[in-house]
Amino acid sequence: MDAQKRVVMALNNEEPDRVPSFELSIDNLKICNHYGEDYVFQGLKKSFEETHELCRGDMEKTTSTILRATETRSYIKNTLKRHAELYRKIGIDLALVPFTGYILFPIKCYKDYFIDEYGRIFDLRKNPTDQMDIAYYRTGAFSTLEEYEAFEPLEVNNLRREKYFKQMKKTEQAMGGNIYLIPSLWGIFEPTWQAFGFSNFARLLIHKKRIKKIFDDRGKFALELVKTFMDWGEDSVILIYDDYGYKSQLLIHPKYLKEFVVPWIKRICDAAHKRGVKIILHSCGEISQIFDDLVKAGIDAIHPLEPTTANPEYDIFKLHEKYGDHLTFMGNVSPQDLADKTPSEIHDYTKKLIKELAPGGGYILSSGHSINPAVKLENFLAMRKALEEYGTYPIQA
Repeated sequence: MDAQKRVVMALNNEEPDRVPSFELSIDNLKICNHYGEDYVFQGLKKSFEETHELCRGDMEKTTSTILRATETRSYIKNTLKRHAELYRKIGIDLALVPFTGYILFPIKCYKDYFIDEYGRIFDLRKNPTDQMDIAYYRTGAFSTLEEYEAFEPLEVNNLRREKYFKQMKKTEQAMGGNIYLIPSLWGIFEPTWQAFGFSNFARLLIHKKRIKKIFDDRGKFALELVKTFMDWGEDSVILIYDDYGYKSQLLIHPKYLKEFVVPWIKRICDAAHKRGVKIILHSCGEISQIFDDLVKAGIDAIHPLEPTTANPEYDIFKLHEKYGDHLTFMGNVSPQDLADKTPSEIHDYTKKLIKELAPGGGYILSSGHSINPAVKLENFLAMRKALEEYGTYPIQA
């Protein structure tokens, strides 16, 4: 069975040949080295610095040079191949390519930071423990609503986006069914507040009509981009990142999310479902106050159900009992545990996830967020070993 069919069957609450697996990202040099692959963004900081010097500090020249260099056919092909090859070697079925903002879609590039198309500022740094290149969110580029309105609007039909999408599908085909690559995009809430920074954003919430316009701008962009992905050829699954919570509660009062965000999630799900496409929502933190609203809006799968939230009721096993008949669960081996616990503890918890969640389908194994630099190689391998040992259907863990 190929990876796409395996993932789609799980999302349909059917049993494939084995439990599929997924990771949001793998930002860990030890794991890359173990599988003989280079980290996909290693060297990014140096390339920005060298380009900045070559352009004598001119931001416009630096930006245009970096964008041209990263739009060549060879660069896109090699980047996506390196990304997919790591997942293929590990045996992960489902991988993402981000098609909005962040590293692949900057709009202004400087020596050691960039501003992405949403207006978010990311610093380029070296992880102190292993010197891996990482882009860290710093703050938003906007202090006022007027600054947002003067910024370049988001563009759905971006040629750069289409180039990356077409090469993503070619890369997937070249992997011979061993990996399923899907498009992902930032949603409505996260890129809205991050464009201002949270303190500025919180103060601006009093301007309800103007803030609603920004949410609607983001929602329309996300909806049209999902439709565009389907026009370009995505026929099964799309993932949306949109963090709504932190460890103890939602980031803002649920009334704002229910009014400004959830209706857009519903429109996106409705549009996708009309064409047979599933929507996965990635949202960190404790989001129980709007969980039922999101399910009713039509999401098909939820990731990652962090096991380290403060609410004992926000629990992947309890939520599976309530929603398991019509929602796929993806997760949730804690990255903190993957960094701190023993391989045997990781193995046992992974076995528990498979035993309790996988029978009947509707479960995809993943970490409780992503594989960060602190994750121990031996713990990651223990998680993979447990999947290999117990993940074949019928489940007999």
